[in-house]
Amino acid sequence: MADLNSSIAVITTDAGTMKLKFWPEVAPKTVENFIKLAGEGFYDGTAFHRIVKGFMIQGGDPLSKEDHPQVGTGGPGYKIKAEFNDRPHVKGVISMARSQHPDSAGSQFFICLAEASFLDGQYTAFGELIEGEDILENIGNTPTTMSNSGERSKPENRVGVKSITIEQA
Repeated sequence: MADLNSSIAVITTDAGTMKLKFWPEVAPKTVENFIKLAGEGFYDGTAFHRIVKGFMIQGGDPLSKEDHPQVGTGGPGYKIKAEFNDRPHVKGVISMARSQHPDSAGSQFFICLAEASFLDGQYTAFGELIEGEDILENIGNTPTTMSNSGERSKPENRVGVKSITIEQA
């Protein structure tokens, strides 16, 4: 198995490429799950379906491969246990998205566009951006419209994820 401590996620999007370093020391099972899904090609062809300017960009929903009416609710068919930790949610941090239940994360993740300390200890932060801050900014500035939930977060233009691959640092 890949060495979790030296693994890096390469997220290739329509807007460019971002690289993230994992934090297996605080969220080993979450990192393992993300690496497993990436290795299976699970994320290839998905999109950042939720973008909240000044807050975060969210992806990882298999329903985002097409404009599915239930986008935002999809996952891998299982849930993983939360690994809340003391890492702060600041710009560039990747964390697992979930529903209200703490142990409801599966495949969806978000990357913070700014400090979001109100999420600390309630969402599993599992890595940080090490390359591509300009790409993160560009995606975060995508014009949005109202989503089905009434939040201004639905990208007007699709921001596709071509692939997420894992490299060794």
